[in-house]
Amino acid sequence: MLTVDVGRVAAQANGAAFMHYGDTTVLSTATASDKPRDGIDFFPLSVEFEEKLYSVGKIPGGFNRREGKASENAILTARVIDRPMRPLFPKDYRNDVTLNNLVLSVDPDCSPEYTAMLGSAIATCISDIPFDGPCATTQIGMIDGEFIINPTNGQKQASDMALTVASTREKVIMIEAGAKEVPEQVMLDAIFKAHEVNQEIIRFIDGIVAECGKEKHTYESCAVPEELFAAMKEIVTPQEMEEAVFTDEKQKREANIKAITERLEEAFAEKEEWLPVLSEAIYQYQKKTVRKMILKDHRRPDGRGITEIRPLAAEIDMLPRVHGSGMFTRGQTQILNICTLAPLSEAQRLDGLDENETSKRYMHHYNFPSYSVGETKPSRGPGRREIGHGALAERALLPVLPTEEEFPYAIRTVSETMESNGSTSQASICASTLSLMAAGVPIKAPVAGISCGLVTGDTDDDYIVLTDIQGLEDFFGDMDFKVGGTHKGITSIQMDIKIHGLTRPIIEEAIARTREARLYILDEVMAPVISEPRKEVNQYAPKIVQISIDPQKIGDVVGKQGKVINKIIEQTGVKIDIEEDGSVSVCGTDKEMIDKALQIIRSIVTDIEPGQVLTGTVVRIMNFGAFVELSPNKDGMVHISKLSDKRVAKVEDVVNIGDQVTVKVMEIDKMGRINLSMKPGDLAPRAGRKPERVDPV
Repeated sequence: MLTVDVGRVAAQANGAAFMHYGDTTVLSTATASDKPRDGIDFFPLSVEFEEKLYSVGKIPGGFNRREGKASENAILTARVIDRPMRPLFPKDYRNDVTLNNLVLSVDPDCSPEYTAMLGSAIATCISDIPFDGPCATTQIGMIDGEFIINPTNGQKQASDMALTVASTREKVIMIEAGAKEVPEQVMLDAIFKAHEVNQEIIRFIDGIVAECGKEKHTYESCAVPEELFAAMKEIVTPQEMEEAVFTDEKQKREANIKAITERLEEAFAEKEEWLPVLSEAIYQYQKKTVRKMILKDHRRPDGRGITEIRPLAAEIDMLPRVHGSGMFTRGQTQILNICTLAPLSEAQRLDGLDENETSKRYMHHYNFPSYSVGETKPSRGPGRREIGHGALAERALLPVLPTEEEFPYAIRTVSETMESNGSTSQASICASTLSLMAAGVPIKAPVAGISCGLVTGDTDDDYIVLTDIQGLEDFFGDMDFKVGGTHKGITSIQMDIKIHGLTRPIIEEAIARTREARLYILDEVMAPVISEPRKEVNQYAPKIVQISIDPQKIGDVVGKQGKVINKIIEQTGVKIDIEEDGSVSVCGTDKEMIDKALQIIRSIVTDIEPGQVLTGTVVRIMNFGAFVELSPNKDGMVHISKLSDKRVAKVEDVVNIGDQVTVKVMEIDKMGRINLSMKPGDLAPRAGRKPERVDPV
């Protein structure tokens, strides 16, 4: 059950909704500054999703024992809240707005992320902040072909789809999805099922607004004066602007706009009231020009056809010592992806609100250096955009990764942006697929991604969908519709728009276009370079072998204070990970040493019985015999009388410390002592029977 308290807490915020969804409690607030921020040409909206570990009964780790920077999940949730709400604020609004969501209590079956999405919309709608809402959000899962509305935690684990859809009264305004190769038509049906549910939620929000909503406040408009546009067109004609932006080279286009900007700044040098908004006016002039060219003339800035993809290229193995590398180029967008393999113990640990997800073995990271767009600025680590792009590519590839049992590795892929001019996140999907296959990761199917854009006119029927948008078409267009998938179906969707929603025909055409382009990329560009994963991992990648042992014998392998396992590691140079269920992973680069470590482990967990013939190392010599190490925690003794068929006067006449010897287990006495023999007569098999033998340790 969903309930909302208004006026109970946070009364000084412009709007506050105390959200209760089952036992999940989230405080959503909306606040705005009184005046616009000076010197900016964008709407300064900030969205926060604050995860408090007390909400799930945990104390944070680390020295300070308090929450630190936002987790990846918090950042991604904030982005999902931001995307449908940003287009609904006035275009000329420049007041700072903050939407804050404080997670106070978590019921695992009632998503705090979903609660915050609704809470942000409700808090803004009932506030006095100008907002063309309401908007509503619904999550859809799918189990055995049946759609599940707002699935529980357990249902999410079994679902073939994780779809989030936001809507206004008439249209879909945001789509975010991860899926297990779901067919396009099924995805469309799910999207519009969520849209139907959203209409019920909007009616619920309307009732709240009618009861306690505030009157929207007036604000200082930052729109560009119409007289400035008229003056600009006298200096730079529409024909000149078309010629400036009509080029497939980003650098040339930027140089043309720079020259136009300098002309206008010189012409308006004495118009002090226009100078602060001149850059925004030039941006709007470009935007109107590009949109008119596309919508009315069907001309794209780089001369391509409406459905044409930019020149494509793919290659692998550019970097000699990494575990796998792949590069994908689409026009002036280029991604180099590097794959690294490691033991499962190097999987990323997660300290968040979801108790089912404590770690993840596949990590995709995306970097966007300034040189990729010809700019200069210091690197300060990944921002929200970089984290979002990395997560999108990760989501697209997760459905095709092998299970831990099939491939017991932790996997990290890193997308380095070499050049950017539109949809680097989808190029990252393609480059990651190349590097994974080159590294020998047995993915179930190759994945590719592509993005479609949109330019709309004055009516719902007046629009053009653009295949493979470049940066300019993204900046000046209305939509960035990204879809990743395989031949079989969709694995990811992310839709960003700048208008008040999309109709069903637009969404259907965008999904059809992305499928057509995706299949072309898979078949004509990626497959000729590498069509399936390599059969073996790279020579520089660690080799991992898994065996299972009796969980009761884990302590024997580890030894007191880890002495036994540390000795094995010291002798072989491998890395050993043991799980509670008895799964043992041995990782190393030298196959001979891996085999040696496995032999030692097997010898430790194998019960020694009379009659076995074993190989061991002499570790101690006494007057009465020699002690032989059969495994790191098991020794046996060969009495001097059992060293040879002949009489032995001195033990050292037959063996010395460090010798590898073959022995037979004669008996195990009541005290557990193992008595051995090296006498050839004892080692010889009985007639018609071969002795039981264990491989050398």
